[in-house]
Amino acid sequence: MTARLAGLVVVALLATRPALAASPEAGPMDASLWDSRGKEVALSKWRGKPVILFYEDRHSTTLNSALKEALFNRGQQMGLLDAAFVVAVANLESFDFFPARDIALSHVRDEEKKWNLPILVDLKGTMSGPPWNLPKKTSSVMLLTPEGKPVFRYSGRMDREDMDDFFMQLGRLLGRDMAMPSEPSGAHP
Repeated sequence: MTARLAGLVVVALLATRPALAASPEAGPMDASLWDSRGKEVALSKWRGKPVILFYEDRHSTTLNSALKEALFNRGQQMGLLDAAFVVAVANLESFDFFPARDIALSHVRDEEKKWNLPILVDLKGTMSGPPWNLPKKTSSVMLLTPEGKPVFRYSGRMDREDMDDFFMQLGRLLGRDMAMPSEPSGAHP
């Protein structure tokens, strides 16, 4: 199991064009997941600000590193690091048995310490079922309104155009222009 379980942060839709805005009539979404200590946690805990949700399996934590780096850099440069919640969810469904579960959770706790970011775990396939329907074996990114309504979903590796669309949607939620012509290199996930 890779120690980069959370170089993350994590979401998506099964469609021919993976980047899609959610339908305007979509209601608030919620799910019950677990923290790395085994306590059940509702995603609705992160209401009140836009939510950037990363859902990744252990092999996909670096797939969208460019987005994660750009997100951190733009947030830092624009003074917006606290303007949205970043929620990382690790897909650990295939490790939901003894002793693999405890080993996997130990790796998640190590990553939480490393990145100073809480990482939720999906042990039961909650995020791959309705209403989320996120693929189990990739990096998925989802953007939710402060009320929990989806406005952006993407699965797989984002290219520059997809990232621009993500930042346009995030900017709308924050009331700021999030477009930037270039990204300085940084060392954040």
